[in-house]
Amino acid sequence: MRIFDRKILLRKVAAREIVRQIPVYRGKSMTKKLFFQAIVKFISGLILFGVLLFVPAGTIKHPGAWLLIAVLFVPMFIAGLVMMFKNPELLKKRLNAKEEENEQKAVVALSGIMFLAAFVAAGLNFRFKWLILPDWAVIAGAVVFLAAYAMYAEVLRENTYLSRTVEVQENQKVISTGLYGIVRHPMYSSTLFLFLSMGIILASPFSFAILLLYIPIIAKRMKNEEKVLETGLEGYAEYKTKVKYKVIPYIW
Repeated sequence: MRIFDRKILLRKVAAREIVRQIPVYRGKSMTKKLFFQAIVKFISGLILFGVLLFVPAGTIKHPGAWLLIAVLFVPMFIAGLVMMFKNPELLKKRLNAKEEENEQKAVVALSGIMFLAAFVAAGLNFRFKWLILPDWAVIAGAVVFLAAYAMYAEVLRENTYLSRTVEVQENQKVISTGLYGIVRHPMYSSTLFLFLSMGIILASPFSFAILLLYIPIIAKRMKNEEKVLETGLEGYAEYKTKVKYKVIPYIW
């Protein structure tokens, strides 16, 4: 083979290798159906939030409600796009979550009631001006919310097995690095601060008090989850002995 032909062949091989390494979402991983499903759920969630926040308030001129919608849905939209192109399977799992265990179904139902009560209380508090938190507290709440959201994104990056349901997935392995080397359930750490800061952003101490119910709710969920993981996930029992705390270091 001539040198010139050999160079052409090497270039073609290199080009094929580059193309092979570019993430290509084959099959059903990246489809119009997944994109449509994500958009529908996003818009549905946005509408539901709007109804729950503005109807009890009796007006759309509710600054705290608009701020919460902004800090929640803008990062959510960005995160959805990132998952769509980087890890569509993770997005698919997050969208199609459905609890199978009765105990977890009860946890989901309690969480829904909690949020409903918290948002209605926030709207009524704004309408009747019962007890409104100062602007500096609202801003601080937004900062905490965004920091917790960043932590949530990092948890998703570290653990590709992360699911909204309690289950052990095929080929799942114990993650013990990064945030998982500090607490066993960093996702709940992030959601704890996310949810508690919602009441502050809405300037409603009543909503904050209601959202404190998330603590016993996730305690119940984690108890069941750890039982499932210890039974079905190899190495999880040893991991528990190394990482002592579940949610907050030295506290819980």
